[in-house]
Amino acid sequence: MLTPEWQKSSYSNGQANCIEARLGSPAAVAIRDSKNPTGSVLTVTPAAWSSFTTTIKHGSLDVC
Repeated sequence: MLTPEWQKSSYSNGQANCIEARLGSPAAVAIRDSKNPTGSVLTVTPAAWSSFTTTIKHGSLDVC
């Protein structure tokens, strides 16, 4: 079995606050700070991850 790889956003330019996600498990999505790959990992359900990314795509979290 292959271990899922961490994926960084295509919008990441190395200068901003970025996260990486590992989407390999059907039961959980792992999330970490791309600038601290050995740091803590947050685990959420696939439904929570989908809701989060959908909200971002619709601009609902824009604060500017």
